[in-house]
This record gives sequence, C-alpha cells and structure tokens, in this order.
Amino acid sequence: MARTDNDSWDLTSSVGATATSVAASRAMASQGPDPLLDDPWADPLVRAVGIDTFVKLIDGEIGPTDDDPVLSRRAMREQMTVRTRYFDDFFVQATGSGIRQAVILASGLDTRAYRLPWPAGTVVYEIDQPEVIEFKTRTLAGLGAEPTAQRRTVAIDLRDDWPSALVAAGLDTQQPTAWSAEGLLVYLPPDAQDRLFDNIAALSAPGSRIATEHMDMSNIPSDWAQRLTERSRRIGSNINLAELFYPGERNTATEYLAARGWQVDVRTTEQAFAASGFELPNDELSPMGSSSGYLTATRD
Repeated sequence: MARTDNDSWDLTSSVGATATSVAASRAMASQGPDPLLDDPWADPLVRAVGIDTFVKLIDGEIGPTDDDPVLSRRAMREQMTVRTRYFDDFFVQATGSGIRQAVILASGLDTRAYRLPWPAGTVVYEIDQPEVIEFKTRTLAGLGAEPTAQRRTVAIDLRDDWPSALVAAGLDTQQPTAWSAEGLLVYLPPDAQDRLFDNIAALSAPGSRIATEHMDMSNIPSDWAQRLTERSRRIGSNINLAELFYPGERNTATEYLAARGWQVDVRTTEQAFAASGFELPNDELSPMGSSSGYLTATRD
C-alpha cells in the first residue's frame, strides 16, 4: 500500500515490516560457526513478530541463491554486517570521546541499547511508533534481556513534535548527543528529511555527532526500488519498496549538513565493504551504489 501523510504501522506492515526484514538480515549474519555479527536478540525478535517469510529465511527454508549478486545469502549477510558495524562503531567512538547521550531515530528492532558496551552513565533514547516501541520493550523483557545503558523510549511518530517529546524524556540539549538515522531517509519526503536535520541541529550542543546514509542518487537507476522489489520477491518477500520510498529530488545529507556548519566525513559503500574485508557486489543494484555510502557529521 502506498504511503499517505498520516499512515501508521506495526512491525508486520508498511515501513515496520522493513524493520523486521533488517532484523532478519542481522539474525542471518549472526548465525553459524563463524558469525559476522553478534546480535543475540535479532532472531527471537523476528520470530516474535511472526512474519512467516522472514522466519523461514532465517531458518534457511526459503531464500536467496548464490546466483544473485545482491540477494544471495552471502551478499545479504555481508551487506547487513557492513551497515551494522558502521553504526555500532559510530556509537562506540562517540561515547569513547565522552558523549553520554545517544538518540536512535526510527529505532524499530534495533538492539544496540541491549548489546553495545555503553560507558556507565550513558542514556540511550529510542524513538519510534508507539506500537513498535511497546512490542520490542515487552518482547525483550520477556526474553530476559537487560539494557546495557539507561534506555528511555519516546513513543511518537517522527512527523509529530518529537523534539518536545525527546526533551520531556530527559534529553539535555546543553550536552553533546550522538544521533543515528539508519535506514530512515528514503522513507521521508524530501522536505521532511530537511526538517529532521533542522530539528537535530536545534537540539544539538557543540560536539554532537550524527550518523546516517549518504545517498548519491545520480548513480542509481531511477527504477531501482521497483527492480529490487521484483528481485526480493523471488525469496518470498512481499514488501513493495517502490510504494514505501518517497520519490523526488532531495538534498543529500552530506550537502545539507555541510552547508549548515557540520563537519562531514563520508565512507563510500566500496570503502565500507573493504573495511570489513568484503568485496562490493558487481551489480548496479548494489547497496545504494558504490559512490553512495555512510556519513558521520560533527557539529563544531
């Protein structure tokens, strides 16, 4: 179903189902005698959501074949490992520099509040739809999971007044904050993406950092979402990315943040794969294109 201005979702529908898909990929990357990731909560969370396709994907009952350079099991594991390690390292480095508050925007089934080695006194804020927050909190509590930081949830839609809700939850705008917007930007209209960064800037003391994707759409086929959707249906997925993404020209995060005084460092997809010892698949639908990638920006 195509997006609307006031749509909502849980972890089985619309944008929420993509969060479950991402967790399924983390679960796959955490499998085997030589796991690429260590996320013990991804697998049980996906099973608790109960989307049959993703459970079978984790169990190897259905899924990718090695003849697809983007959607083979190996490619999916490596792609998710590259992405997860980037944002993991971002938070580890930010807190290593002394930052003691982190905000995970559109947190979905993100488990970093439970598995990263947060320094004592760190507060991790998670923002997402109320149903998503409630489900993850309840499920992880039932599994006996304990946060490794002080976790505070902010159950609100990012289209609403989330800055006020975040401050009400305790965010100290006089202290630097580490922000992540992982896998979020393409699900926002172009103008909403700009407002997101404006709101982050308004809440960020000097020394704050943000990590997100750098999307160079000029090197990606215009119908890439539809083509990737068609390919993913071969592994049983019914998520229509072309309906969930917002089209149209948009500022890149790199340009927008740099123009507003943030110091931006970009790691291309190819560089990110190489940093993990992987080779970027030779395919035009490889993750965001080789010239796209990830960025960290710091506010002076």
